[in-house]
Amino acid sequence: MAKTLVIGANGFIGSHLVDALSFDGHEVTAFDRFRSDRSPLFASAPRLIAGDFLSRSDIERAVSGQDYVFHFLSTTTPATAENDPTFDLRTNVAQTVELLEACVAASVKHFYFASTGGAIYGSQGQSQYFETDRALPISPYGIGKLTIENYLSYFKAKHGLDSTVFRISNPYGGRQRANRKQGLIPIALRQIALGEPVVRLGDGQMVRDYIYVDDLVSMIALVVGKSPGHTIYNLGSGRGHSVTEVLDSLRRVTGQDFAIVERPKPATFVDRVVLDTKRFLNEFGACDLTPLDEGISQTYAAIQEQIRQELDPTPVSPG
Repeated sequence: MAKTLVIGANGFIGSHLVDALSFDGHEVTAFDRFRSDRSPLFASAPRLIAGDFLSRSDIERAVSGQDYVFHFLSTTTPATAENDPTFDLRTNVAQTVELLEACVAASVKHFYFASTGGAIYGSQGQSQYFETDRALPISPYGIGKLTIENYLSYFKAKHGLDSTVFRISNPYGGRQRANRKQGLIPIALRQIALGEPVVRLGDGQMVRDYIYVDDLVSMIALVVGKSPGHTIYNLGSGRGHSVTEVLDSLRRVTGQDFAIVERPKPATFVDRVVLDTKRFLNEFGACDLTPLDEGISQTYAAIQEQIRQELDPTPVSPG
C-alpha cells in the first residue's frame, strides 16, 4: 500500500482520516504540532511527525518519501478568516503554495485537498449545488479555499502534480473541538451538556448539508489510490436540514428542552447550501450514511466523555 502523509492529522477530520487510511493498510505519517497539553486522537498507531505548518523546513521533512499527501489543516475557521482575511491569506493560502512546492520537489504522486462545499458556491439560490456550478464565495474562508483550488490547477499544468479536491459540506462527530467555534452540532451539544442556552444565528431557517465524520472519511478512502475521473468532488449527505430541524433533533437525542439565544446571522452566511454528490456516487459507489439523530447521539456521547475528562483528567486505575 501507499506511503501517505496527513497534514493536520490531530484535527477533527484529519484524525479520523488517519485511522481510516491505517485500517485500509496504508503506511500513514501524521503531521501536526502535537502539543503537550493535547494527546493524539488516533485509534490507530501512525508514525508521528511533530512540526509547524508555517515552517518550510518542517513541511519539507514531512513530505519527503511520501506517495500521497492529504492537506486537511486550516489555520482559520470561517469566523476567524472573516475577522482577519489577511491572516488567512498569509497562513493558509501562501503556506499551501509552499507545501505544493515541497510536494513537487519530493516527487509526491498525488495531492488531496480538503476544500469547503459549505462556503465555496456562495449565495446563488439553488436547491443543490453541483461541481460544475460556478464557485462564487462571498466569505474570506471560501475565497481562500477557491484560491488554493486554482493553485492546484496551476501546479498540475506547470509541474504535473496530480490532485483531488474534496468540497466537504458540514461534517460533525466525535473529536470535534467545540472551542474552535465551528460547527453548530458540537457547539450546541456542549452547551446542552453544560446546562447552558444554545446560540442560534438568525431565525433558524438556514439550511445546511450535515455529514457524520465516519461517513465522510469512508468516502474519501474510496478515492485513495484510484485514478479519479474528475479533480473535484462534492462530499456530503446530499440532504438539507434547517437549523430548526437540527435543534429539534438535539432535543430528541438529549431529552433536554434547552433555551435558545438568538443572534444576528453574519452577512456572509448563505441561506441554503446542499451538495449534489452524484458525481462521487456514480464513480465510486453508494455509501451507507448515518441518520442525523444517530450521528448526533454518538457525538453527544463523545462530548459528554470529553467534558468528564476535562473535569476529572485522572485516569481510572483498573481493578
